[in-house]
Amino acid sequence: MKLTREDLWSLEEYAQKRESFRKEVIAHKKSRSVALGPNATLYFEDLLTMRYQVQEMLRVERIFETAEIEEELASYNPLIPDGSNLKATFMIEYGDAEERKVALAKMGGIELTVWVQVDGGEKIYAIANEDMDRTRDEKAAAVHFTRFELSAENVADLKSGKPLTMGIDHASIPCVIAVEGAIKEALLADFH
Repeated sequence: MKLTREDLWSLEEYAQKRESFRKEVIAHKKSRSVALGPNATLYFEDLLTMRYQVQEMLRVERIFETAEIEEELASYNPLIPDGSNLKATFMIEYGDAEERKVALAKMGGIELTVWVQVDGGEKIYAIANEDMDRTRDEKAAAVHFTRFELSAENVADLKSGKPLTMGIDHASIPCVIAVEGAIKEALLADFH
């Protein structure tokens, strides 16, 4: 499912609904993020999170012309899962700017080492930054857009309750995390 102009509120409508919608989205996002250690997180996107992003962009940029709205939709719709995948914003997060700069200098290619795994099977590595070049040899960007393509068998296994794990294979911050409970349930909805 993709967003259309009909899914969006006008700037005036959004101004009235923004606070309650923002609260709804924040609550929704809590069950859609997976911390991969203390400094890296996958924020899984879906129709609601992208609707919020588009509404915010329209508000901030004061966009109300049809062509410009369509441009925003064209930019954000590719970040919505389409039934066989999970799509996430992968962020490397350090509170201190200097610490972040030093860490990123050692993380080139990290976005390609992020993976999901179903029931101990083969790791499914991220397809990252499809429309942009974000890695420069040894230095990494702090934000990456990722897609994990699952097979029909993987999806069926997840729906039948098989375990889901995620991790990073990069030497700078390796980790493995079991994804369970509300987060796993929220991600399963991306396959409907």
